[in-house]
Amino acid sequence: MILLLAAITTAGDLSGMVDAYLTKIAESHWAARKAEIAALRTPAQIAARQQRVRDAMLRSIGGWPARTPLLPKVTGTLHRQGYRIEKLTYESLPGFRVTANFYIPNGAGPFPAVLGVAGHSNEGKAAEIYQRGWIGMVRRGIAVLAYDPPGQGERSEYWDANANRSRVGIGTREHTMAGLQCMLTGTSIARYEIWDGVRGLDYLLTRPEIDPVRIAVAGNSGGGTQSAYLSALEPRLAAAAPSCYITSWEKLWFKPGPQDAEQNFWGFIRDGLDFPDFLTAYAPRPVKMLTAIQDFFPIDGARASYAEASAIFAKLDAREKVGFFEYDDTHGWSKPRREETYRWFEKWLLGREGDGKEAESTAEKPETLNVTATGQLATSGGSETVASLNRKRAEEMYPNRAAARRGADIAALVRKRLVFETPGAVSAKKIGDAPGGGEQLLIATEPGITVEAVLYQRPGAKRTLLVLDPQTKAPAPEGDSNVCYLMVRGWGASAPPKTTSSGYGASYQTFMRAYLLGRTMAGMQSTDVMAAIRYLESRGFRSISIHGEGSGEALALYAGLLNPNIVSVHRAGRIPTFLEIARMPDHNGLLELIVPGVLADFDLSDLEKALGSRYAR
Repeated sequence: MILLLAAITTAGDLSGMVDAYLTKIAESHWAARKAEIAALRTPAQIAARQQRVRDAMLRSIGGWPARTPLLPKVTGTLHRQGYRIEKLTYESLPGFRVTANFYIPNGAGPFPAVLGVAGHSNEGKAAEIYQRGWIGMVRRGIAVLAYDPPGQGERSEYWDANANRSRVGIGTREHTMAGLQCMLTGTSIARYEIWDGVRGLDYLLTRPEIDPVRIAVAGNSGGGTQSAYLSALEPRLAAAAPSCYITSWEKLWFKPGPQDAEQNFWGFIRDGLDFPDFLTAYAPRPVKMLTAIQDFFPIDGARASYAEASAIFAKLDAREKVGFFEYDDTHGWSKPRREETYRWFEKWLLGREGDGKEAESTAEKPETLNVTATGQLATSGGSETVASLNRKRAEEMYPNRAAARRGADIAALVRKRLVFETPGAVSAKKIGDAPGGGEQLLIATEPGITVEAVLYQRPGAKRTLLVLDPQTKAPAPEGDSNVCYLMVRGWGASAPPKTTSSGYGASYQTFMRAYLLGRTMAGMQSTDVMAAIRYLESRGFRSISIHGEGSGEALALYAGLLNPNIVSVHRAGRIPTFLEIARMPDHNGLLELIVPGVLADFDLSDLEKALGSRYAR
């Protein structure tokens, strides 16, 4: 048995090929976007872009949920000098409990308020750097509703009670675990995070202590992300101060690259959007970017986004309402950025100029701020999770999927959902011999993409088998069929490295680059399969069948639907269906199978049925 790639990689380095291909596409979108921004001159044009940004964001997250009763419950109160902290929960969706600390100044009010969005931290709202910010604001007469995002603080959604920890890792890992499942239903974990904030604002409006026209949002890192999203989508906010998030995709693309699931919108770059559009969508209300020069969110991108936003605000006669602050330190809501936040909110919420100096304060022990008895919703009465809500959505969608309708054109559904592109001219070259009489080939499936194959031709053979298996080890086949082992883009020598310096898997980041461009890995890989079939046909090979293993099983099904001349499709049957993935409590190693929104249209069983007698499991 020989490793398929043994000699092919000597003919040329294919590492980085897929990312380079995607980068060229991104660059074309960035260039087009710059021309669009330069053409914005009037308030009407800017208003049209603002609506375009909001529409694109809402499409990507699957739209707004319905408003349901908040059912707030106060579980305790802490009295401190000059303020009190109410410990409470509210339900942003039925059964989806949000844990929050409500910092309220002493006095009658009404007070301005801030939605305090925690960044990625184990303690969520109770992390020391966030507590100091909430205390700094409440001491200035600004109430703060500080809440845990899903997967942080008291809202771990994968809690192992026996081990007293998350099964997958608090914060980014929990977000991405649930986030990939959300993609199957055409939604995003960002939908749930944003909605928590929207309903938090709804809660503030029920409190007589709060001035309804002076409510702002602030957060850092993951909280900066949510602050930016809320400012773009929530018209009731009076001011915003996102910290350590806004940069530009052109600068972030590789260093460090796409990050958590909620930080990537489907087709965002394809649609001509970028980070400064969050600020543009908020104009002309006051917003201040807070940045760190040594942040992993590149400072050059932050400066460029601020420059673009400043020009937009100036065209709306609101130049003074967009601000920028940078400090030469690393990522985090450090004291300089907290103090600049105080200054910004004092100006726009309190109508005064303050020095922003942060007085000494004593942070509470995280357990003191716990809303729940055990420190976790999972062991204090339970809660819906992003995964459980998404599972219910998937199960509701499934009976109504397009493929279940009489007369559905399944092949058309596959083309649409995969964003499949029919290959054009295909070329190939032989670069060596494989043991057993095979040819080692490089096949150019489209400009910028070359894939590997090993072809065994049997004299007089009337049948050809195309094998799709990311783990292929290609023995010289037995029998009387021609056999072609194909490694599509992202497999073999073109597979991304296992790890990256960013801490995110390289395959994950490649997947997300495609996602931002409105492309799917399955669609691009299907283009490779169809190009390889075209190449085989050009050499006179006929009666082609396909065998799939692993993620190649799905590609085999797609190919059978996309090319009715395929004689038969066989798959090993080891991969789960899309509905099964959506139902999994945990999942790993299924990234290549994820197709955004697929459950609205079909599942793998629908493809098997559509193939009829050509499907042979």
